[in-house]
Amino acid sequence: MKSQTFNIALPRELVKKIDQAARKEYRNRSELIRESVRIYLQDMEEWEEIFSYGKKQAKKVGIKTERDIDRIVSEFRHGKSRS
Repeated sequence: MKSQTFNIALPRELVKKIDQAARKEYRNRSELIRESVRIYLQDMEEWEEIFSYGKKQAKKVGIKTERDIDRIVSEFRHGKSRS
């Protein structure tokens, strides 16, 4: 994998925490940041898939607004069945 070096500015307290975590895991700062960014991007991709699935399912059953969701939840909690 090719690497690219770049500079970023971080608050000193955050850098201290990064360095502490890296030492605990026997890593260097770059390795810790690289892994953190990879995990963050993976999580964001997974959440996007979840939201996309939810939107598709909502569309199938005719949910168009958050108010529709509130109504359905309220009906469910009060024992009313949805037709």
